[in-house]
Amino acid sequence: MRGLILAALLAAAGPAQAEGWAAARTLPAGTVISESDLIRTADARGISDAGQAIGQQTRFTIYEGRPVTASGLRAPRLVDRNQIVRLAYERGALRIEAEGRALSEGAAGDVIRVMNTASRSTVTARVNPDGSVTVTN
Repeated sequence: MRGLILAALLAAAGPAQAEGWAAARTLPAGTVISESDLIRTADARGISDAGQAIGQQTRFTIYEGRPVTASGLRAPRLVDRNQIVRLAYERGALRIEAEGRALSEGAAGDVIRVMNTASRSTVTARVNPDGSVTVTN
């Protein structure tokens, strides 16, 4: 009897539908997503939580109405290729700063190659949250 009542309640409720998030407008590659860039959709292919996308940068163009997927997002790029950056070397109490040119792009925490513009030597460096870089080797 209980099983019949439960089955009747489930049938009356209808099938469960998963929802996701889609682009409210066309988002060109490199766009940092804000809350106004997302709309709720019945398409479950998109991310299920808007918090996963807000503040992230698009890897490629996402057209209006298309689902926003985790694979289409990345951490915001802080350093662009050929950008002049502040290059720091730290060992204990010693800190040396110089001007460098980024040889690739990177987000906070990424390790990139940077050329010291004064000596023309190339080093690997970690991108800091403020956009500066710190030598790792």
